[in-house]
Amino acid sequence: MTSKKTLRFIDLFAGMGGFRLGFENACKVLNIGSECVFTSEIKPHAITVYTDNFPDSLIHGDITQIPAADIPDFDVMLAGFPCQAFSCAGKRYGFADTRGTLFFEVERILKAKRPAAFILENVEGLVGHDKENNTDAIGRTLSVILEKLQLLDYHVTWQVLDAKHFGLAQTRKRIFIVGTKTQVVNLTEFPQKRVTLSDVLETDKPCMDTKLTKLLLSHFKLNELHGKSIKDKRGGKENIHSWDIGLKGEVSAEQKELLNLILLYRRNKKWAEAKGITWMDGMPLTAAEIRTFYQHSHLQTLLNDLVQKNYLKYEHPKDIVTVTDNGTTKKVRLPRADVEKGYNIVAGKLSYEINKILDPKTTTPTLVATDLDRIVVPDSQGLRKLTLVEQCRLFGFPDYFQFNVTDPLAHDLFGNTVPVATVEAVAERLILEGILGKTSTKVIVEAPKNQSYYQLALIA
Repeated sequence: MTSKKTLRFIDLFAGMGGFRLGFENACKVLNIGSECVFTSEIKPHAITVYTDNFPDSLIHGDITQIPAADIPDFDVMLAGFPCQAFSCAGKRYGFADTRGTLFFEVERILKAKRPAAFILENVEGLVGHDKENNTDAIGRTLSVILEKLQLLDYHVTWQVLDAKHFGLAQTRKRIFIVGTKTQVVNLTEFPQKRVTLSDVLETDKPCMDTKLTKLLLSHFKLNELHGKSIKDKRGGKENIHSWDIGLKGEVSAEQKELLNLILLYRRNKKWAEAKGITWMDGMPLTAAEIRTFYQHSHLQTLLNDLVQKNYLKYEHPKDIVTVTDNGTTKKVRLPRADVEKGYNIVAGKLSYEINKILDPKTTTPTLVATDLDRIVVPDSQGLRKLTLVEQCRLFGFPDYFQFNVTDPLAHDLFGNTVPVATVEAVAERLILEGILGKTSTKVIVEAPKNQSYYQLALIA
């Protein structure tokens, strides 16, 4: 580290700069200078957003093509490395080798440059990825990663942290792996700050005026829509089906009951056994099969009307068959024309312009790219999509963060970014304990119910 207490860091797999932003925020809190000396990213739209917000940056491309010698010396590595499937490598090498994965690039650079510390981030699923036994605490993928880092003489700690405990109104669990040359960094007992969606929402923004929103507001009060999903699948009381609001045409109370029962009973495995096919979750049922759980003197008329309105489809059940395509053999589901047709729900989630209405009184679920264009929030007397400012706040970016890209590309970046506030807390702890050698202020808090915490310290 430089004598003026300026931390030099590199930003790998940088995305739109969330990792850098969180690290720089932590340095400001601790009154320490910071300098990003190297950035690597390959997505063009990520590079556009990154350079617009960090104009002093020179973005380097594919990290796999950059020799470690070409990277300036640095104190801290930041890397939210993509979690490629390790299964192929595992089968070939028994998980003794990380070559061919992007984690290898992290390992390669750490080995060559020997920085004081690193912070790595990934999705929560990395914890259990490729378990040898279901009872194992962690999977082989994470085991190999930790072992490789330990062999580089780092004191390594990891923890799954949820952004909702760090002042963000979103449930976003990520694994953070940190290492220093001096000591194990404590990644527990962070001061917790809780907010809800209402704390980040803007008000009096233009609302949607579509057929779907009009139907929702004509069938429900605005507050009754909070937290509801819109999909023709099972979902309990928190789900609104297309037939509940007559989206494809009004239906009778009897038809609503019939659709709800088909939605439930079509999952029964006995239908597959009777038809002589492999079970699938959502089996087309014949009129005779439907009569075993719903009796109506005009059942066929009800079914025909629901098919005409596209709430039901009349189709052959599908069975698993083996096909060969260009020399590759695979198993697929194809219709069995020799088995009687039945009635099935025309199911869809992404087929509707809205798939969820967020509840302002709670935190949001984990937001992914495909969600951001189809989730809405209540505002005044209507429904609308999240504004760009609100999206920034949900992920911990400042309101002024620039996005000179299309909405779908911005959603892709948000869906894959790190939660900035969590990065800031982890980075502050790493700098205090692992670089400055100080003891963090520990705040004991009651762990949320049903919230699992993980920690593993590997001391070289």
